[in-house]
Amino acid sequence: MLSRFALPGFSRKRRFDDLSEQEILALAISSEEEDGQIYRAYAEKLEPAYPQSAAVFRGMAATEDEHRRRLIDMYKRRFGDFVVPMRREHVSGYITRNPVWLVENLGLDRVREEAEDMERQANAFYLAAAQRTTDADTRKLLGDLAAAEAGHQREAQALTDTHLGSGEREAEDASARRQFILTWVQPGLAGLMDGSVSTLAPIFATAFATQNPWTTFLVGLSASVGAGISMGFTEAAHDDGKVSGRGSPWKRGFASGIMTTIGGLGHALPYLIPHFWTATAIALVVVFVELWAIVWIQNRFMETPFFRAALQVVLGGALVLAAGVLIGGA
Repeated sequence: MLSRFALPGFSRKRRFDDLSEQEILALAISSEEEDGQIYRAYAEKLEPAYPQSAAVFRGMAATEDEHRRRLIDMYKRRFGDFVVPMRREHVSGYITRNPVWLVENLGLDRVREEAEDMERQANAFYLAAAQRTTDADTRKLLGDLAAAEAGHQREAQALTDTHLGSGEREAEDASARRQFILTWVQPGLAGLMDGSVSTLAPIFATAFATQNPWTTFLVGLSASVGAGISMGFTEAAHDDGKVSGRGSPWKRGFASGIMTTIGGLGHALPYLIPHFWTATAIALVVVFVELWAIVWIQNRFMETPFFRAALQVVLGGALVLAAGVLIGGA
């Protein structure tokens, strides 16, 4: 489809070193236009939860618009009103941008990092482009834009200082951390606890009842995968996140389902070892590591006092494990 709109003599991908000055300016115009759109998408996405950061990105988009206007003025002076259709995807090895729709999956800190990377790439482009032109005014403009992009991070910081005082920045960072915990950590932790603890009894009951590592592994695999599917769909279906503010149900379901499966598989995988007592000893070590990992996560992210978390998780897990061993050995 794109080839129908390619200019005569153009291959689908052009080398940057082969571009004419007209094409370089056209590429710069489209790049600034796209970057402005990306910043506006960031602002729109951040507006509901982080209005002050959204204002920062709207300011950056306005700066990109000014760069685009200066480039268009230079292009019209040198080459006329028709801007050749030259975009990033037409140039081999040229800087790339993530699709705008991916912003929906980015957190606040990741959006800030993306913006910084965009400015670094733009600076490198203008430095290279300035070396390719022989027109003094064009070279000056491209050099000025390279300097502007290099200073854009300082400008972003100035905009941040304008819109984000220390209190607002701390409040937005705290809100972002809270959202991360609600969307990823909380359901993931619930899944890890369910997968690690609830599968202890059936796996170790099977192990001591049969003393057959392969049978034990199959029971553990089926219990882990089944529990993961169940937990994932339950988490995704019971709360759409609109009222609770817990975020996308599919993200939460994914976190819960995957961690549930991992929690169960941790002490099922050792039973791939054909020697029963070796496999069981390793499985018990894995259980110990899993339970203390849960304690650490509860203490680190959920702010549960360490000793209370240890008492709840380790004692509960030990009781479930003991039940499985006693039932299997009966």
